[in-house]
Amino acid sequence: MKILLSNDDGYQAKGIIALYEALKDIAHVEVVAPEQNNSAKSNALTLHAPIYIRTAHNGFKYVTGTPADCVHIALTGLLGYMPDLVVSGINNGANMGDDTIYSGTVGAAMEGYLMGVPAIAFSQVERDWGYVQDAAVYAKRMVIELMQSHQAQSSPWLLNVNIPNLPMEKLGPPKVCRLGRRHPAQRVITQESPRGETMYWIGSAGPAKDESHDTDFFATSQGRVAVTPLQVDLTEHAQLGFWNTAAESWKLD
Repeated sequence: MKILLSNDDGYQAKGIIALYEALKDIAHVEVVAPEQNNSAKSNALTLHAPIYIRTAHNGFKYVTGTPADCVHIALTGLLGYMPDLVVSGINNGANMGDDTIYSGTVGAAMEGYLMGVPAIAFSQVERDWGYVQDAAVYAKRMVIELMQSHQAQSSPWLLNVNIPNLPMEKLGPPKVCRLGRRHPAQRVITQESPRGETMYWIGSAGPAKDESHDTDFFATSQGRVAVTPLQVDLTEHAQLGFWNTAAESWKLD
């Protein structure tokens, strides 16, 4: 089995190192990850600047670009082959609910999915890497099960997985669930620079708003691993009829 491994925290992050160490026992793993932290870069591609790729002492390739850049370049020429699976993570903190829209971790996995390769994004619910080795072992077991099952032979799929920061023996069974929702982000933070200019910092994410029993927020609050299948189609299919009717009034004479 061949796996392309990336992330958004950077190639030196504890999460990607732990995941590499776990996965290398079951597959040929190629690491192509950002040089710097690229959190919240979503699916961004670098189109107006050159991208450089270098190799670290441990063999990891690091890229002067975004998570999506890493996977895109790897799959369109750098590797010279198509892997069986794209894995992204383990992220330092949750990617649940609305977070998935902004997440560079999910963006890297989604780029693999868009290229026709099954993909998984792994995140830990809390920050600071508590029990990251246990999360990596869990991720390894999940990869083994997925790739040995019929899913490996089906059309490409994209999974978003959030693992509570708990020792392996305390992790609850996985729960397949939908994304929850957050309240709007907190107010922007302003500061004055040494030169008298106003600086703006994006505020923290809002707290959970929809954490019903079938959401990722609820599952992880119960100590369970939240598994959410994702899709790329953003069309609001249920409202197509409404907008078709509304569009009748927009016609130009």
